[in-house]
Amino acid sequence: MQARNLKRDSGRRSGSFAICVILGLVLLAFMWALSISFGAAEMRFATAWTAIFQYNSEDSEHQIIQTIRLPRTLACLIAGCSLAVCGAVMQGTTRNPLADSGLMGISAGATLAIAVCLAFFPGTTYGERMLFACVGAGVATFMTYYIASLGKRVMTPQRLVLAGISISMLFGAFSQYVAIRYPIGQSLVYWTAGSAAGVKWGELAIVAPVFIAGLLAAWVLSSSITVLSLGEDVASGIGLRTRYVQGAATVIVLLLTGIAVVVIGPVGFVGLIVPHMVRYWVGADYRYIIPASAVYGALLTVAADLLGRIVNKPFETPIGIIFGVIGVPYFLYLVRSQRGRGE
Repeated sequence: MQARNLKRDSGRRSGSFAICVILGLVLLAFMWALSISFGAAEMRFATAWTAIFQYNSEDSEHQIIQTIRLPRTLACLIAGCSLAVCGAVMQGTTRNPLADSGLMGISAGATLAIAVCLAFFPGTTYGERMLFACVGAGVATFMTYYIASLGKRVMTPQRLVLAGISISMLFGAFSQYVAIRYPIGQSLVYWTAGSAAGVKWGELAIVAPVFIAGLLAAWVLSSSITVLSLGEDVASGIGLRTRYVQGAATVIVLLLTGIAVVVIGPVGFVGLIVPHMVRYWVGADYRYIIPASAVYGALLTVAADLLGRIVNKPFETPIGIIFGVIGVPYFLYLVRSQRGRGE
């Protein structure tokens, strides 16, 4: 019955999905243009357009756009896509509306791994740091699920989030100790607040293949995640290999979280807010939720980075602070709504 209802809802929502994605892409293109035009040094749209298609290496404004603003904007797009898709995949596979890589401790694990990498292996390449981040995310994921499953009570979404917050605090304390004990404190503090400043084209070239592979894998898995979101019993009853889907989804989450943390730092709440937002428009089918989340995750992260650059010029407000101001009230609202439903 649930599967038939979902199929009928998917048919009705296909038109809404197309409108949602087209609108999101238009807004993203507009926000992209604003992002490369505004900052500490404001430029006209025409200058930005010329810098992209008729680059003059002797023009200082063109150099700023090509070497600083374009890679920074693309980094925000990659990180926002990754975090939003992670949130959608986690919420679908765990049936936990509070699932997010930040709240589940995954980002904190990746951050600790990066801190250890910077302190003990300062000569590592960008790709090696990304690998460290994925391993740290995996350790944090295992610890979160293990703690949440302890005891005789069933693992509820609230227990999973509490376990994730505990792991985040523990790994955050370890990260701060490493930052204090070794000469990486200032750079680590600014990076953990969330910033795409200083991202280079070469670094983006390293993460881009993994990012594309992760998005494609999430899209391929989306129909299975839709079935799994109905419950493991229902999914197993119609022949879905639930363990395989959950394992593949975990790998996708670890890879995309590792990418996001390496590129802009452990920004929270993107994966919590965006999937819920698009679910109102496209329904409960993850074939629609995941691509729509990718578009709007990128849009919101690029917008947050732009806002951080212009709200307190000439200083910058980190992306993590902006999403924290938005995300904490929304998280409390979700907790309250889940409690009202008795979940």
